[in-house]
Amino acid sequence: MPHMLILGLGYTAARLEACLRGEGWRVTGVRRSADADILAFDDASAVRAAIASATHILSSVPPEGDADPVLARYGAALAAAPALWTGYLSSTGVYGDAAGAWVDEASPVGQGRRTARAAADADWGVLRADMRRFRLPGIYGPGRSALDRVRTGKAHRIALAGQLFSRAHVDDIVAGVIASIHAGPPGIYNLADDLPCAQNDVIEAACDLLGLPWPPLQTMEAAALSPMARGFYAENRRVANGRAKRLLGWAPRYPTYREGLAACL
Repeated sequence: MPHMLILGLGYTAARLEACLRGEGWRVTGVRRSADADILAFDDASAVRAAIASATHILSSVPPEGDADPVLARYGAALAAAPALWTGYLSSTGVYGDAAGAWVDEASPVGQGRRTARAAADADWGVLRADMRRFRLPGIYGPGRSALDRVRTGKAHRIALAGQLFSRAHVDDIVAGVIASIHAGPPGIYNLADDLPCAQNDVIEAACDLLGLPWPPLQTMEAAALSPMARGFYAENRRVANGRAKRLLGWAPRYPTYREGLAACL
């Protein structure tokens, strides 16, 4: 029986865990606190034992400060593990601002606001020869989409001409990770949908689906966005997904936000 070890059980990784269990996999999760089927991150002997026994290993843990906590504590064990497949959930934020241009897996990294993420991405890339790095754009899905922000009154439309973003439905990301287990070489894969667009388009579509009025168009100053949200709008890029399509045989089930939001609804 294949055995997946997942370090970090956030929104996407937990969705992957459920999918793999449904396909008959044994899955061991690691997070800050232990549970029935979950190891505590600080339980070093148990985590190292899982690293030594897993056939597949994935980390979804983001950097903390300037360091990757998984590599800092378990990097040597991971490098020596007998696993057949290893992966890391990274971010398309490593590409920084591209002024609206397309970026692919060969584009420069480390020039944006997420320098720690870019450093972690690079460190995972040299850890093992079988490493797959999945660079993910804005992730949405059930319980975490523009529909939820509109319902709670937290959605904004920002007056920022020409601003484009890429996104992906969580189930398409899960499908891409699983596809890489069965096909394709190690390396970097962007898992994004087919239609980069303005965030305003997504908010407006969500409002239309819910039969609610669009939020007023505002400047960033008037919207009083958080520093994290302001950083999001400070970068402008379109993420190409052709490598994952060619090498993994993957294609998004939700190629645009329209199909994805309809599924969430």
